[in-house]
Amino acid sequence: MQKALITGITGQDGSYLAELLLSKDYEVHGLIRRASTFNTARIEHIYKDPHNGARLFLHYGDVTDTGSLVDLMYTLRPEEVYHLAAQSHVRVSFDLPEHTGDVTALGTMRTLEAIRKSGIQTRFYQASSSEMFGSAIPPQNESTPFEPQSPYAVAKVYAYWVTRDYRQGYKMFAANGILFNHESPRRGETFVTRKITRAVAAIVAGKQKELYLGNLEARRDWGYAPDYVAAMWKMLQTDQADDFVIGTGEAHSVREFLDAAFGYVNLDWHDYVKIDPRYFRPTEVDFLQADPAKARRELGWEPRVFFGDLVKVMVDADLELIGLKSPGEGRHILEKHHGKWHQWDSQVVSMG
Repeated sequence: MQKALITGITGQDGSYLAELLLSKDYEVHGLIRRASTFNTARIEHIYKDPHNGARLFLHYGDVTDTGSLVDLMYTLRPEEVYHLAAQSHVRVSFDLPEHTGDVTALGTMRTLEAIRKSGIQTRFYQASSSEMFGSAIPPQNESTPFEPQSPYAVAKVYAYWVTRDYRQGYKMFAANGILFNHESPRRGETFVTRKITRAVAAIVAGKQKELYLGNLEARRDWGYAPDYVAAMWKMLQTDQADDFVIGTGEAHSVREFLDAAFGYVNLDWHDYVKIDPRYFRPTEVDFLQADPAKARRELGWEPRVFFGDLVKVMVDADLELIGLKSPGEGRHILEKHHGKWHQWDSQVVSMG
């Protein structure tokens, strides 16, 4: 049985990746930080499944502590390591730049160093980000120069290059997945897409009257998170480690997201959305759009859920979460692509 370690297992991507690996009969281990409150809501449903719950193990640790990482690598000896842990909110990185660098940049180096010091042979995946491209002209691919525009993006550039350095210097199997924005009903509530879909549900329910946002003209390549974790897995199944851009190849503005989300429930977002300067970044990233040709060609990876369907999936989930009947198109989309409907009420309801 293959054994995998996921740092950041309690996040959106970590939870979907755990599900994917368990479906492939992996034994899955996750690194979580010790906290005064439980932060495992996104993976609680796995424990309720007798088959999957018996193959999921959580370990307390922190990517700021090299010693604990070395001990964990040496003890577990996983065949695959998926490094997803990070301070991942771009706007927050301007407020906490030192913390962002310590966790997002140096946390990657510490994880790689733990693998090297433990002497294990494993395959390493680094969660790189499209934010590294910053102000570079789209579409962006593996050859596009990085022009980071935030402390988060700068930290991710460091993590990208240190991954390549360990691959070249120590002959480690270390791959970078440069993932463009990917969303789902498990997306954190402070990220703009989930902030919008939660607001739509709350407005329909009469529990919210206004939604405050920043830059509506920013354009992003938005995909569906479960599609993207499949790409992570594919990267570690290749003969040689490499770096891959993952995205849909389409770009849409925040304004378009508002049009789609509010329009889905027959509302006009202009009646509810207010602009708040506090949500603007000191340096803005205007336009990110992936060129995923290499992933299509070499990994055989294709996105299954695109922008319009993604918005419906997320709005339906938040409507049902708040106890309202949804239009249901999102339900049918997932039935089409996954063969079953995700039990969102048990997977999302306790997300803080």
